[in-house]
Amino acid sequence: MQFSSSLLENAVNEFARLPGIGKKTALRLVLHLVKQDALLVQSFGETVLKMRQEIKFCQRCCNISDGDICSICSNSMRRQDMICVVENIRDVIAIESTQQYNGTYHVLGGIISPLDGVGPDQLNIELLINRVQKENVQELIFALNPTIQGDTTIYYIQKKLQPHSLSITTIARGIAFGGELEYADEMTLARSLQNRVPVERFVNY
Repeated sequence: MQFSSSLLENAVNEFARLPGIGKKTALRLVLHLVKQDALLVQSFGETVLKMRQEIKFCQRCCNISDGDICSICSNSMRRQDMICVVENIRDVIAIESTQQYNGTYHVLGGIISPLDGVGPDQLNIELLINRVQKENVQELIFALNPTIQGDTTIYYIQKKLQPHSLSITTIARGIAFGGELEYADEMTLARSLQNRVPVERFVNY
């Protein structure tokens, strides 16, 4: 791909660094920005920069936040005694879009995967254990991708929480084993949340 401007080429290369964006798509995006008013492009750049510099992670649940505590954890209208455990922030957004869940979340930041070099210590598991110990948690809902790694993570956390008296459930397997939670449609996610089952019914080791 030949460019008549090094400025254009550099911008295309930067956009192409984004996941799922190839050189042709990057070029379309850059040419679109070239056509826009300079103030609009400046606002776009400043917004992205401000987001990266000022965004935080909730000290309670590890979700993306503008402050030390996210808007979900600080919402008194939500059930504070119910925690939905998810792998990443995209899963929080996916579940929130169903409008079927009114509790809080806990973002693990990944799942246990020895083959990928990811162990329990690299995840936000201890923070979750501390939450259960210090807060009046009545139910823990696992909403992890239905894979071997997801099941292994559930099993590990369940064992760590055995001394505590609380209900531990997982979303129903309306999502196919091996599927990705973030790509499930809203109806499937909503039904999975409504029809969650005890962990013991599907975790067999």
